[in-house]
Amino acid sequence: MRLRRAATIFFSSAVLSLSALTLGACGGPGGATPEATSLEDQLLEPGPLGEREYGNRNAPVTVIEYVSLTCPYCRAYHAKVFPRIKRTYVDTGRVRYIIREFAIGQTAGAAAIITRCAPKSKFLALNEAYLARQSEWVSQEMRPDALYKIAKSSGMSRAQFDKCSSNQSIIDGLTEVKQRGRKYGVVGTPTFFINGQKLQGEVTFEQMKALIEPQAS
Repeated sequence: MRLRRAATIFFSSAVLSLSALTLGACGGPGGATPEATSLEDQLLEPGPLGEREYGNRNAPVTVIEYVSLTCPYCRAYHAKVFPRIKRTYVDTGRVRYIIREFAIGQTAGAAAIITRCAPKSKFLALNEAYLARQSEWVSQEMRPDALYKIAKSSGMSRAQFDKCSSNQSIIDGLTEVKQRGRKYGVVGTPTFFINGQKLQGEVTFEQMKALIEPQAS
């Protein structure tokens, strides 16, 4: 019940009202917005929980991804596109990659809280596990046992998991991250900012490459 209460608190705030969080906000055809979004200094300001970032901090290109762990388009992106982006650009030092939470629905919010309780070094693996294994835990009803079954792969004990689920500082921090995302025009997931250029929906490697490559040299 603690996990359910925490997620309810998270999504009952004025900023993250459940009425605004619909499945329609997840995914859709990928593409750039009609006008490029300038990469303002405030877009790069870290959130209250700190960034989960990978690659060279001084890379010529910064990619910011807003993700909901229950989103099927996010799952597809992380299965098919992200590994190539990471291998081609992040691991070679040409891209700084930042992952930010934009949870859609209570279940996604509960999982996002748990990923922030894992050690920073385990965040990416746990994030990927929740995405890849959506069929094991995503449902309209909260399933704490299913969430923990994946979380324990990060070394988290059940006691840590239960305590984490009601961590108010994390809940508040994730609320602010989402609020700021909306300020920058994020309305669904996945949404990307590539040196300020906005892409959203079901994007391909080629679409990402077209924006990264000219700036990554």
